Amino acid sequence: MSYIRIWVHLVFATKNREPLLSREIRYKIQEHIIKNCEEKSIYLQAINGYTDHIHCLISLGREQSIAKVAQLIKGESSFWINKHKLTNLRFTWQDDYFAVSVSESVLPKVISYIKNQEQHHAEKSFDDEISEFKKIYGFEISEK
Repeated sequence: MSYIRIWVHLVFATKNREPLLSREIRYKIQEHIIKNCEEKSIYLQAINGYTDHIHCLISLGREQSIAKVAQLIKGESSFWINKHKLTNLRFTWQDDYFAVSVSESVLPKVISYIKNQEQHHAEKSFDDEISEFKKIYGFEISEK
């Protein structure tokens, strides 16, 4: 039997970072993503977001890749959002996403960070958050 524990903090945004995710819509989407992850054997430890993005803390299985998990979550949820007409316009997620590994030792801190997104974004914009991630993780993000 293989034993694997690879934690990934996955963040993805609405197309053009449009603020389409009101609290009510966001909670419906998050509930759906939780159910979808259970059905697809994706271990989702934490999920939350704000008006234009979602954060997920995922433990990858031995045959899962970040790209495949992101595709399953984003693709299926955008299909579901459109099917249930949760937004006035056709909904899509931005193609890109942010994903970093998370050490077991900081899991409680990351879970708290994800759970407190509304409070966090009352003080810091998503653009500022992205700039902070770029600085902390040394990412060069090309603006397309």
